[in-house]
Amino acid sequence: MSSRPAYNGSRRKLVLAFDIGTTYSGISYSFLDPGQAPIVKGVTRFPAHEQISGASKIPTIIYYDKEGNVRAVGAEATRDGAFELAEDEGWVKVEWFKLHLRSKFTAMQTIKSQIPALPANKSVVQVFADFLSYLLSCVSAYIQDTHSNGPDMWASVEHDLVYVLSHPNGWEGTEQSQMRKAAVVAGLIPDNVEGHARVSFVTEGEASLHFAVRNGVLSDAMDNGEGVVVVDAGGGTIDVSTYRQTKSNSEKVFEEIAIPQCHFFGSLFVSVHAQLFLKEALADSPFIDDLDHIVRCFDKTAKLRFRNADEPQYVKFGSTRDNDAKHNIRFGQLKLAGTDVAKFFEPSVDCILQSVLELRKTSLHPISHVVLVGGFAASDWLSKIIQHSLTAEGLKVIRPENHVNKAVSDGAISSYLDHFVRTRIAKVTYGHISQLRYKAEDPEHVKRFNTTLKSSAGDLLVDGVFTPILSRNTQVAETQEFRSGFNRSARTKSAQLNAFSTTISCYRGSNLKPKWTDVDAGNYSQVCTINVDIAHVEPTEKVNTAGEKYYSFDYDIVLLFGHTEMKAQIAWFENCRSPTTIVYDPDIALDNP
Repeated sequence: MSSRPAYNGSRRKLVLAFDIGTTYSGISYSFLDPGQAPIVKGVTRFPAHEQISGASKIPTIIYYDKEGNVRAVGAEATRDGAFELAEDEGWVKVEWFKLHLRSKFTAMQTIKSQIPALPANKSVVQVFADFLSYLLSCVSAYIQDTHSNGPDMWASVEHDLVYVLSHPNGWEGTEQSQMRKAAVVAGLIPDNVEGHARVSFVTEGEASLHFAVRNGVLSDAMDNGEGVVVVDAGGGTIDVSTYRQTKSNSEKVFEEIAIPQCHFFGSLFVSVHAQLFLKEALADSPFIDDLDHIVRCFDKTAKLRFRNADEPQYVKFGSTRDNDAKHNIRFGQLKLAGTDVAKFFEPSVDCILQSVLELRKTSLHPISHVVLVGGFAASDWLSKIIQHSLTAEGLKVIRPENHVNKAVSDGAISSYLDHFVRTRIAKVTYGHISQLRYKAEDPEHVKRFNTTLKSSAGDLLVDGVFTPILSRNTQVAETQEFRSGFNRSARTKSAQLNAFSTTISCYRGSNLKPKWTDVDAGNYSQVCTINVDIAHVEPTEKVNTAGEKYYSFDYDIVLLFGHTEMKAQIAWFENCRSPTTIVYDPDIALDNP
């Protein structure tokens, strides 16, 4: 693809993309210098990884001591002797912590028992903050060491860095707010409006699309306006997204054409299934106490090189003195049938196939290509089965050759610089729960008479009414606004002018026209609270049917969904609006308080 246009800003800027994966994490960056075309680069040298040329990722692992201090992070936590030192010093190993930030609306709760617990004195936000702080130190050292005049370059931008944080497709405003809070705790940004604006988010699916476009792997499909499914197969999640290129005079513009999906079937769950199998298979073996070590060895060897279900796989975990013929252990090697190893992959393979075929059915446009990226995509077995199965369905599967494990971090920078995606799909129906004037002739109102209440205006209202503002599966352009009108009244003027807040809720069920919150009640949830100062707005003085004075305020809730973060405003009259503060509700399925 052609180079980017020159940066037209007035001063140098540095954009950092932190891809905190469940199992591995990476960093990409780009210096924006006035008059020069930005270039995306990656950090390829980390502490304790110096001997590995071009190592673009580090393990997402932190060791804490008994006092909660960070003792080893990333590759430092897996270097020779780290495990023994941790055992001797009583350090606590924290891994897969990203999964503690999962939403209860998108994650299977069955995975809770499979996620290692956080230390008793650490929240998921604190752990995220510690890892973000470490990544910042890594990119700082890398830039200062590898760039000509590196220290001066870093000093010129270090107090005004811009961050792009990637996250799974299934994460929403709550998870984003927690990540931004972690950035504040880590000292990446100040806790104010200006600081918060320096952090933006991109889904892993959208970042992967940008990577694919920038690397030219979809030029034929995209130029023809055909739809493509992007499968980002990572360590913890499999994110599946669908896009097509729209007609534009001079620039590449893409639209999302189906609701994106997020599934907890990443590569670590291959290891989970292997452990469950071996726990049973080695139950009466003298090596059962080595189970965790055997699974770690499987991770580093057989899991990576597995290509053929007809060939046995070998996991070397001990010395030549370690033998147990009954359990296929000889000379420190465990022999596994290839068919058994294939079964470890099966849930992840089935998940990808089902997701792609489902999205092909629900997509607004025909699908012709599937692009497979992410660390898990490097598995030849996974790629082989996906390729064979989807080719039989008439789809062309592409796995980029270059750095598929850097797709998200490089793509995150590209999303900031290139901004290809301009239209997205609403994943749920957003709206507001309020009341309607009671109508005795309406049977739906009559059956809910016990929910009625009297307003300041003297009207009898029926409660629990969901008013949609944006419906599920609607394509949303970035500049498009969705608004709906509401009213608030109070007996006293002071009450009316107190801090004004209202809530945004959503419906996640299959009802195309949701209205009553007591129907399919489990699929309604509160998304956030919108706080706004309207002290400068004069309410309307009115008199109700009982001759009592009250104050009324008509307003619109205005929502913008075109970006990866929801924005909200309160509007009154034609063009009067107030800035708002959005407070997300804690829907995160935390396993630790």
